[in-house]
Amino acid sequence: MKGLARITKGEIGWVEREKPVAGPRDAIVRPLALAPCSSELHMIWGDMGDYMPSGRIMGHEAAGVVDSVGNEVRDFKPGDRVIVPAITPNYLRVPSQRGFAQHCDGMASGMPFCTQKDGTFAEYFHVNDADAQLALIPDGVTLDQAVMVGDMMTTGFYGAEMANVQLGSTVAVFGIGPVGLMAVAGAHLLGAARILAVGSRPNAVKVAKEYGATEIIDYHNGDTVKQIMDLTNGAGVDAVITAGGGVETIGQGIEVLQPGGTLGNINAMEHAESIPIPLAAWGAGLANKTIKGDVCPGGRARMERLAALIKAGRIDPSKMITHRFTNFEDIEEALLLMHEKPKNLIKPAVILE
Repeated sequence: MKGLARITKGEIGWVEREKPVAGPRDAIVRPLALAPCSSELHMIWGDMGDYMPSGRIMGHEAAGVVDSVGNEVRDFKPGDRVIVPAITPNYLRVPSQRGFAQHCDGMASGMPFCTQKDGTFAEYFHVNDADAQLALIPDGVTLDQAVMVGDMMTTGFYGAEMANVQLGSTVAVFGIGPVGLMAVAGAHLLGAARILAVGSRPNAVKVAKEYGATEIIDYHNGDTVKQIMDLTNGAGVDAVITAGGGVETIGQGIEVLQPGGTLGNINAMEHAESIPIPLAAWGAGLANKTIKGDVCPGGRARMERLAALIKAGRIDPSKMITHRFTNFEDIEEALLLMHEKPKNLIKPAVILE
């Protein structure tokens, strides 16, 4: 079989592999839908791939059809159409039992795709512990929707969960790329009264409003912090979700966050050794402002619940797909498009059926 791999820093190419074989509890999946992610950009063009071997197949966002399963798999069989979470931890490890499955074998180790083994941009790929990871695609949920569940939905919604969004609260979302858009949608579903979304791209602004953003903060129109404080009459917001930008967004988020509030970060950051936090906004260290940041949760139970929201008509994540491809080899063009970031891009996807 073939797959699209990171050859070296800044270079991708097609490689040949033996078709993977399922262990007793595992599954082999053939992709039906694939999407590139900014994480791949960090791994290929950024610093995250510096310790990866040459030729590692990329990809961690997928929906597919089960090709084969191990002899201990109980709930899935060949032919089942499934959502594949980006995060597929080892749930037998002690950190997983403590509630930190994303860090089952060390920090951020719960995503073996790309980091520890070949990813999903292949004609077939391996999923460990299939019964704990995979979720059947419900009737009425399209592949366009399903491929957004395993990373974009779970990550964006987790930002809103970490930020402790409450009924009637005011929330600021920094960044309205696909993850930020899902953070807007998550905050809306959790009951936020006002959602101030920071971004400027017309396509993303349109979708942000459809997902529940009540006001748009365009940083081209002036200082982001000042705009948010002006819109809230100097009070600031109850919760902040940082889903884009550089390390400076954490400090900006703390500046607009009220005492007692929480900032949930779902943005992987590079090219800095530390995160600056304004001392005055931090109350000289005594402001009772909480900062959380984490890898999104995976797992079958969460995938099934997110898919249930789609089936019930509460959310349509396929609105984020602005560039749709239909051939397996198109994943290369989709990945390069993600890297180039044209102004009309939100999310590219390859849908094979």
